[in-house]
Amino acid sequence: MLTWLLLPFALASVVGVVLLYPTGDTPSPANGQQEPVRGEVVATSLGSCDGGVQVGTPDPACLVVTVRMSDGPAPGKEIISRSPNEPSTPRFTVGDKIVLAYSGGDPAKGESYRVVDFQRGAPLAVLAVVFALAILVLGRYQGFAALIALGLSFLVLLLFVLPAILTGENPLLVAVAAAGVIMFIALYLTHGFSARTSVAVLGTMISLVLIGGLGALFSAATDLTGLDEDTALLLGTLGHGLDTRGLLLAGLVIGALGVLDDVTVTQASAVWELRRANPLLSWRELYAAGLRIGRDHVSSAVNTLAMAYAGAALPVLLFSYVSGADLGTILGSQSIAQEIVRTLVGSVGLVACVPVTTVVAALVASREPATAPAKPRTSSRPRA
Repeated sequence: MLTWLLLPFALASVVGVVLLYPTGDTPSPANGQQEPVRGEVVATSLGSCDGGVQVGTPDPACLVVTVRMSDGPAPGKEIISRSPNEPSTPRFTVGDKIVLAYSGGDPAKGESYRVVDFQRGAPLAVLAVVFALAILVLGRYQGFAALIALGLSFLVLLLFVLPAILTGENPLLVAVAAAGVIMFIALYLTHGFSARTSVAVLGTMISLVLIGGLGALFSAATDLTGLDEDTALLLGTLGHGLDTRGLLLAGLVIGALGVLDDVTVTQASAVWELRRANPLLSWRELYAAGLRIGRDHVSSAVNTLAMAYAGAALPVLLFSYVSGADLGTILGSQSIAQEIVRTLVGSVGLVACVPVTTVVAALVASREPATAPAKPRTSSRPRA
């Protein structure tokens, strides 16, 4: 039964990836590709933006940074970069490792470079190692499988999702196909091939379809365009249009996938453990007990999802708060409304996945041979 139920979803995911996989070249930025160059800050000061010296000026116009380049077209050379002295301008100190963008001009002139960001490779690598060790210590073999699944999930995103969207494919269809592939890979690789895992996969897939449908319906009903600051910057860089509403829905589907996996796996495991603890429970009793567990779980999961979206939109919330607009105007703005739609649609999918996963798990688990829990060993010596 599970095979026949899952087979259409598996085939649809594979066929979707094959049909949507980009065959042409990924479009290049319209303003040309800039070469990243690493360097080290050797001096900082405040001065004019044209290279002159300002004496006695209380508010110099530019932040002047002297950088010794580590690689690029002129390694070992020092250049001077000037950035407007604004609240949004990063502040650098001597010894900071930074990244510059080289536009292709004279490599000895500071005008050919633009300070982009800090170098974060080393601390991020250390954090990744700490994360991997924590997973391996607790999960052991299963933790190792989870790390492999995580790596494969990122490969799907990098090799399929991003190129397919950039070449003009429908972002929602790309996200649904990718989510199906990621789900099958991650769940089966991490939890093994079993009826329990198949139940979790089925519950996740049904909920993803529901989330995609509701997201498309209410994003159209609320006239969401998906055009926020980051999307506008992307369109300006590419020089051509994208389906921005589809991009919004794609982020909704992929973002909800991880939370759905958590809920469906937990529900399936809870039902199987209830069956193991009491093999005499009928499927209705298993469903009722599992649903009680699911209510507690989904209540905290919905709050987690809402706080995750609120945290991501915190700068927008702060800007809306200080703008002085009334609550209705704030909630109806593009940036806030899209987070509300994401939160509520994702929450509906979470709520729906609990009874769906639980009822299928109860039906399947009640028909499997039950394994009685191990009895505690007792001593055969007579008591004093």
